[in-house]
Amino acid sequence: MVTIVIIKKLSRVNLSMTASLPKTLVTTYMSLAAEDFRPSFVNDDRVSIDQVYAADVRYYRFMYYTVGEKWNWTDRLLLDDSEIAAIMQDPDMAMFVLYFNGAPAGYIELARHEDDSVEIVYFGLRQEYWGHGLGKHLLSFGVVQAFEGDADRVILNTCNLDGPHALKNYQRRGFRIERVVESPMPDKEHIKLNARQKGMY
Repeated sequence: MVTIVIIKKLSRVNLSMTASLPKTLVTTYMSLAAEDFRPSFVNDDRVSIDQVYAADVRYYRFMYYTVGEKWNWTDRLLLDDSEIAAIMQDPDMAMFVLYFNGAPAGYIELARHEDDSVEIVYFGLRQEYWGHGLGKHLLSFGVVQAFEGDADRVILNTCNLDGPHALKNYQRRGFRIERVVESPMPDKEHIKLNARQKGMY
């Protein structure tokens, strides 16, 4: 039985919303068996998805920030350009951008591991493109890409800093909760200081 597991990075703090952050980070690990996968795609000529092959660091930063600013993503903001370029040039990494009416609306980043698992490292939409069914479309596309690459499983997690519909989206695609982990919220002031020192904002 082929299993899909989905995972997201944990070190995410929205620097503009620190007062509203919960004290506890709740991370939900989910898995999906291939036979339970329920893909959902939109039938819209304005929607297309292309893989990013060039190591375009500025474009990567634009997508990462505009997709993740609402959901407290900061860990890649702390990397310098050479580190981002190395990630983009890694043959085991794939980044796919969803375009809506010609504009970049969101992206999904996949990473293959030595055990033939594929991790959905990042996945999301820019806020301007919510409400069109694009999230389920992009997620379904990413899972299909993982299977077409002969993945045995895919890994990701979602947490209580993510969008309110994230968990339901995964469950509707057939994902099941494997475990839930609670931990202290990352030190937002420490992350904020490091970001400033690196000149990221």
